[in-house]
Amino acid sequence: MIEQRILMVDDQPSNLVSLDAILEAEGRVLLKANSGPEALKILLKEDISLVLLDVQMPGMDGFEVAELMRQRKDTQSIPIIFVTAISKEDKYVFRGYQVGAVDYLFKPLDPVILQSKVGFFLQLDRQRRELQEKLRQAQAHRAAYEAAKKDGGGKG
Repeated sequence: MIEQRILMVDDQPSNLVSLDAILEAEGRVLLKANSGPEALKILLKEDISLVLLDVQMPGMDGFEVAELMRQRKDTQSIPIIFVTAISKEDKYVFRGYQVGAVDYLFKPLDPVILQSKVGFFLQLDRQRRELQEKLRQAQAHRAAYEAAKKDGGGKG
């Protein structure tokens, strides 16, 4: 089973505990960050499959974290789900999608909906990783074939 890492970012420890309780499952590693800068440090070190990101945080808000993620090649394709208690006004939701969110959830969270959405994005991540592995294997086989052809070239 592929182990997948979910980064949960929220400045309220109680929200992280709630997310942890809802999302804990076999094959998942749940990483927690209490701030934008802490989240970015984790993103540099870990292979993250999905980010659940609070919008309103002191210092660096979720929008800024998302913008910085989208600027880096190694983090630009990680799906981001914004989790927020702020207004459902279109301008905030639009900004979230503009900076790269794949979804937007409003607190209080419905555990069934959260599980369903997280499960969907983790399934996409699993498929992407499997395809990357198959591509790597195909490239290795081709390289071995080319090397064998060169070595045994004209005999035959």
